[in-house]
Amino acid sequence: MKSIDLFKSRRPNIIGKRREYSVMLLIAEIEGEDHLILEKRARTLNSQPGDICLPGGSIDQGESPLEAAVRETMEELGIDKEDVEMIGPMDYFISPYGQTMYPFVARARSSSFRPNPDEVDKLIYIPLSFFEDHSPLIYEIDLTAKMGEDFPYHLIENGKNYPFRRATNKQYFYKYGDHVVWGFTAQIVKSFIDILKEEESSEEF
Repeated sequence: MKSIDLFKSRRPNIIGKRREYSVMLLIAEIEGEDHLILEKRARTLNSQPGDICLPGGSIDQGESPLEAAVRETMEELGIDKEDVEMIGPMDYFISPYGQTMYPFVARARSSSFRPNPDEVDKLIYIPLSFFEDHSPLIYEIDLTAKMGEDFPYHLIENGKNYPFRRATNKQYFYKYGDHVVWGFTAQIVKSFIDILKEEESSEEF
């Protein structure tokens, strides 16, 4: 067995294997107003067809979260790296379903998008002012564990009477015209807008 001294230089990580993704909050100025660029996913995709999401995807081996966010944005929107002006990272998001998402904020230097039809049905532009002025619908999902019949209750104190923790997860829904932004995308967008509002509020004092 290796010496415990290895912990002197070891970088801490999250316990348990997780799937890692990066997404981009890409802002485009349209007629003098900032808009968030969202995608309606192609209906031919196996995962979440037709959903509205941010540009992004899985982080490849050896790739940083930022590199993945830029690469996926370029591939899905059909733009060059020079068309993406990076602003900075958002808070990252750890889901209760074994996923870690790293959002980044950037500005689009070009409006000449050529969406990849294999991944993107169409682009949707929503003014940031809409998210600032409209609170999302909130729905809570019960995440309480459901034990199978073979669960080894006999191995834990109090068995079936053990006080297992209960948990819920908030799901947010924004309705913009005929479009509904929900799930992790809505949660990330809400966090982004909350940060903008907090900064705006602090500047007033």
